[in-house]
Amino acid sequence: MTGSSALPVGARDDVAEEAARAATAAETRSGVEIRPLDDIRDLAAVRALYEGIWDTGATNPPVTADMLRALVQAGNYVAGAFDDASDGRELAGACFGFFGPPAARTLHSHIAGTTPRVRGRHLGFALKLHQRAWALHRDIDTITWTYDPLIRRNAHFNLGKLAASVGTYLPRLYGSLDDSINRGDETDRILVRWELRSPQVVGAAAHRPHLVDAAAARAAGAGIALRPDDSEAPRRGALGAGTVLVGVPADIESMRETDPRRAADWRIALRDVMVGLLAEGATVRGFDRDGWYIIDRQERS
Repeated sequence: MTGSSALPVGARDDVAEEAARAATAAETRSGVEIRPLDDIRDLAAVRALYEGIWDTGATNPPVTADMLRALVQAGNYVAGAFDDASDGRELAGACFGFFGPPAARTLHSHIAGTTPRVRGRHLGFALKLHQRAWALHRDIDTITWTYDPLIRRNAHFNLGKLAASVGTYLPRLYGSLDDSINRGDETDRILVRWELRSPQVVGAAAHRPHLVDAAAARAAGAGIALRPDDSEAPRRGALGAGTVLVGVPADIESMRETDPRRAADWRIALRDVMVGLLAEGATVRGFDRDGWYIIDRQERS
């Protein structure tokens, strides 16, 4: 299942034990208790949590309690984080996912969210480490999920803090979503793969994130394929050979509210550039938190 860069098979049990320790430590630092959920009342609380985060209203929830109960009954992952500050009674975050095809031995993590009041406590990181430990305990080597590639903090969290890798760019994956975050925008997503036993992910779980340096790449000759201009509009450049940088705006979510046409221009520009690069076999090295994807193109013979 895992690639050549993964830890050797003989270290499998050690990696699972390390994952459990890292998850427990992250949970403690965040001041929460994270546990798998199966009680219908807890699952109803997850539904309400997601409704609040995505502002969908009760008539259009991202998921229902009965659907979550069915996922749990079938052996899938549903977990919640309960805030120690409320004596462990208040749900502060939740995450759920479901298994992929049997031969793939993957878990697809569909929705994870935390309440604004726990911002700054690294609860998202703790939830992902709990999910990693849960998966490794079941001999699952890979977790996948999707994120909006225009949102800087998500790109940094997924590719840097968690050391996931970019798999595929998926245009219009979810069609039209009627929530306050996605409303009016096309739902392009990047599918990431989290190789749970890889040295990079083991390091990330131990607070050694996968960091890349766009300025150093530029100094070494990387070209700029896409960047924000002085008015935050997308400006395309020549791809060139070798490494290229692909920039994204500082705050696409605010731009959707204040200048939806410009935000739509960014969606199309990033889609064109990223789809083209990945189709030719380029590899996303990582994401510089200042707003740059660093992408290595294959050398042409």
